[in-house]
Amino acid sequence: MKNTKYRHIVLFALGALSLSGPVHATSLLEVYQQALQGDPQIHEAEARRLAALEAKPQARGALLPQLSLSGDITRTDFGGTSIEIDSDGSIGSLVSASESTTTRWQFSLRQTLFRWDQLVGLRRANKIVAKAEAQREFAQQDLIVRVAQRYFDVLAAEDRLTSINADRRAIARRLEQARQRFEVGLIAITDVQESQAAYDKSVADEIGAKRSLATTREFLREITGEYVSNLDAPGDDFPLLNPEPNIEARWIKMSLSQNLNLVASRLDERLARDEISFRRNGHYPSVELVASTGRQDTTADRSFNNGPFIPADSDGRSDSIGVQFNLPLFTGGSTTSRVREAVYLHRASREQLQRISRETERQARDAFLGVLSEISRVKALKQAVASSKTALQATQAGYDVGTRTIVEVLNSQFALYASITNHYQSRYDYILNVLRLKQAAGSLRVQDLEQIDQWLKNRPTPEEALAAGEETS
Repeated sequence: MKNTKYRHIVLFALGALSLSGPVHATSLLEVYQQALQGDPQIHEAEARRLAALEAKPQARGALLPQLSLSGDITRTDFGGTSIEIDSDGSIGSLVSASESTTTRWQFSLRQTLFRWDQLVGLRRANKIVAKAEAQREFAQQDLIVRVAQRYFDVLAAEDRLTSINADRRAIARRLEQARQRFEVGLIAITDVQESQAAYDKSVADEIGAKRSLATTREFLREITGEYVSNLDAPGDDFPLLNPEPNIEARWIKMSLSQNLNLVASRLDERLARDEISFRRNGHYPSVELVASTGRQDTTADRSFNNGPFIPADSDGRSDSIGVQFNLPLFTGGSTTSRVREAVYLHRASREQLQRISRETERQARDAFLGVLSEISRVKALKQAVASSKTALQATQAGYDVGTRTIVEVLNSQFALYASITNHYQSRYDYILNVLRLKQAAGSLRVQDLEQIDQWLKNRPTPEEALAAGEETS
């Protein structure tokens, strides 16, 4: 008895804690911070940036003195017989044997005086580093847009599920009412059948909406590395601001000058141009200063005709310094072919630059017009929600007096829920167009997410909203 009472007290305490306040919602900025830690794509971009930064010390190192030290120890044993002819014509043999140990070492220095490929390589390294920095910044901006896109995709899927569920519950109530009215002879059986058909369709739509919500949450988890179930959403007081400056040409000009993807493409074109000069090095001479110092010590013993071994040690030192000149004369046409290949690749990079430039202009123009159109669309859809509510009330009143059919009531009800969902979706599209416009202009920053995050409000999860709807239905 005492244990049962204690268990009830514990369960009551846990229930009180769980109902003491709303569950903390995850903000857009918090999801972005999770993505910074868990998104493999941004980590890949950072690793590639760090790898590209090594191009500069590598190119600089080729211009500095190259030092090397080599050495070896060799043990040699020799034994053999040779035939000799004396001056008087007699033939004799000479048996000889030797044992020797040779120690050698050499210290070498090589300094480039002129090599065109190394000079071009140093110039290319600066562009490689600049390109890596631009690509890293672009990856960060792209992460902001990807997080926002999948964040609002989850909210939109939740809105659709909540709307479809509310529509299903409303249809269920009307189906019950239709059955009751049919039983007393107020309506025909067709109204009941049409209500049943609408209810069955709403059940199927709800199953599909749940599947869609699970998919969008999985896409968000792909970036963050963990599931996020409760997200903040734009409130009714979310501001709809025009782009600043509100001039399309200004945004296009900014995009063509500082879009990070376009900046990286310009650097690609310059690198392809430098590659032509780099490959022409096969026709140019090279001049290098070469210096070396070394020593060789040999300890040897020799014996002739099985006599005693006689020491035959030797040692020596060599020092040298000189200038080496090398001019390729003929390489079978491979150098000329490699230069032509670089010319074609440079031509391709120019076309790529032209393509990305046009894409950037199109993205900036489309995002700018998208911001303006979504502002008007949000306002229009908000009015459409109010009009749909009025239309549903009028249709319901007409159905009650027999001037409207149940199909018209169901259509008006569906139109209301669709208007609400579209209104919410238009607010998400407005935010995404704002972010895409700044991304196209190369000015998108984390501070933009912080500003948007200030206008997002906590709202119940779809499960909580649906449960609340079931309790009030």
